[in-house]
Formats: sequence, C-alpha cells, structure tokens
Amino acid sequence: MKIHEGDARGIFAAFGLPVPPSRFITKAEEAGPVAEELGCPVVVKAQVLVGGRGKAGGVKLASDPIEAVEKAKAILGMDIKGLTVEKVLIAKAVDISKEFYVGMVVDRITRKPLMMISAEGGIDIEEVAKSAPEKILKVVIDPITGLLPFQTRKMASFLTSDKDVARQLGPVFRSLYQAFMEIDSSLAEINPLVVSPDGKVWAIDAKINIDDNSLYRHEDIRALRDDSMEDAGEVEAREADLSFVKLDGSIGCIVNGAGLAMATMDMIKYYGAEPANFLDIGGSSSPEKVLSAMKIILRDKNVKAILVNIFGGITRCDDVAKGLLEAKKRLGIDIPLVVRLTGTNEEEARELLRGTELVSADTMDEGVKKAIEIANA
Repeated sequence: MKIHEGDARGIFAAFGLPVPPSRFITKAEEAGPVAEELGCPVVVKAQVLVGGRGKAGGVKLASDPIEAVEKAKAILGMDIKGLTVEKVLIAKAVDISKEFYVGMVVDRITRKPLMMISAEGGIDIEEVAKSAPEKILKVVIDPITGLLPFQTRKMASFLTSDKDVARQLGPVFRSLYQAFMEIDSSLAEINPLVVSPDGKVWAIDAKINIDDNSLYRHEDIRALRDDSMEDAGEVEAREADLSFVKLDGSIGCIVNGAGLAMATMDMIKYYGAEPANFLDIGGSSSPEKVLSAMKIILRDKNVKAILVNIFGGITRCDDVAKGLLEAKKRLGIDIPLVVRLTGTNEEEARELLRGTELVSADTMDEGVKKAIEIANA
C-alpha cells in the first residue's frame, strides 16, 4: 500500500525524524492561512501516488501567503501521469546546501532489511545506480541485532566528512530503521535528506510503502489508503480477494496461482504480444471470484481476447467453468475467450463448456497462441 507524502512525513516525525512542519489542503484559498501559520517561504506539493511530480510542475516554491494561494490554484486539478491532484501539501521550506538519499527496502537475496545511502540526493536512485553505482552504499541489517553503531558510523562517513553533520545522521538512520520495521514497510525513503546552510539535517521528502499483508496490525495506517489514487480495477480486485495489476497489452489473463500467472504473461510476450493484466484468482476459487475477475478485465477497452489458464489443484476446474458461464450470461461478454482447464474436475468442466462459443485449448502454449491469433484477427 502506498500513502501520500504528507502522511509519510507524519509517520517519520512520530519516529523522531527531523521533518519540517506541513499541512494538507484541498482548497486553494486554504493555502494562505496555512503558509502564514508555518512561516514563509513554503513549498506547495501535489499529492499523487506517482513519482515525477517536480518535473510535471507539481512542486512549487511560494515566498508569501498570496503566492502560496496562486501556486495551489495552479496545482490543484492538475493531471500528473493520469492522476488528478485533489489535495496539496503546504510545507515549510528549507534552504539547501547539500542533498543526500537515504532509503530502506527488503533485500531479497539476504532476506534482511537493506539501507541504501548516497550523496546524490534529490534525483531518482535508479538513475544513480545506472550511471554511478559506486556512489551508493548498501548496508544489510540483521533484524536480530538491529542497526549497529559501526554501521551508522560507516554510513555517516560515506556521506560527509563534516563531524557535526555526521553526528546528526546517526539518529536519522536509527529512526528510519525503527520506522521501517515497526510499521512493516516494504519501502521507506527520504529523497532528499538535506543539510541547511546552518548545518542542520532535515528530511524534506518522505515516501513509504506498506506490506499489504501486515495491514491487519496497523488499522491507523490502513485508514491512510487513498483509493482515488489507485486503478479502479485494482481496488475492486482487492475487495474481491483477487490479485490484480493492470498492464498495457491486449490479452486479458485469468489465472490461478502467481507463478502460473507470471509464466502465462511471459509466454504471451514470448510469442510477440502483450498481456493486459496480471490476475490471480487464487488457489480456491468460487464461481463468484471468476465473475468478479471477468468484470474487472472487461473494464479495459484495450483487451481484444481473454485467456483463462487454470491448472487445477485446490482450484476446481468445474467451479471456474461455472463462473465463466455465469459471466457470459450476466455480463453479455462480446470478447473472445480462450479457455485452458487442466487438473481437478477438468472433465466435468469440459462437459459444462461443451457447445458454447468459448475456444478450448489443451495446453498453455496452445491457449496463448490461440488468444494472440484471435486478438490480432
């Protein structure tokens, strides 16, 4: 789950990170009083759950309350990568003399928390990794011992030779690690972490992603989810207990199991087409889940054919077949369906689908080829 920068700043501040004060607003006229309260200059920042806000014109500096209102008017309603800006963050501006990057992720190789730091702050860390990987220091942290003093000293000295700044960086690293662990984050990032001309360290940007599987432990954080910033299909899929990610292709996919879903998408690309989505109906699928999956895919006007690829173990093929028939009946589907059903109750499923216009396939390879052929017809 992604949360807005303003909410992430609040979490960072609660864990003791040096975050300048800020406030959300949804109406431009609110910017003036907030700017006066915080003290100018202020930064007016679009709140959308995508990167590149600054490049799109969604981050502006205002020197006084009147200018803050003008900047808020310019940003509210702006379209940034397909998302409409419905609220902005007014934040106390900080003069910058140096910029650092500090972020935490889960390292899949070591299966431990990983802190990454770089003196190249304020730009995408992916770009730094490509152009100058030597400028990134990665420190794996053992969750049993936590972040150790020698690790904080190593990271601080990597970023700066200024002892006063280095002394401030240690608590920043520790607080970021504590926040990352306690809220079950999958990403916690400060970009940039800055040093002001008077030598103080400030976290002037915040990004946090939360592991969805942990949200039952964090009702307060779950309440920060902004469904308006997510794809409507992904929201509906989550409510229906489906795993769904919208993509840009023309072959809709309904599959059981994440591994099979990934293999299906890979095979679609191998044969020269593009999948329209990742959609895993799970290991135990009722007809209702298949119906929900079909509703979600049919929203995508780019879909030219739908491939249903089921390898039944716990999943019963006849349940999937019943869901497909119900979807055809209730949704009036006019997009061709290619169906490959193998495994538990496959004979019963084939009997249910016999005589329908659904295109059958005996293997995944055959199913993918038929779906692409139909989509290109």
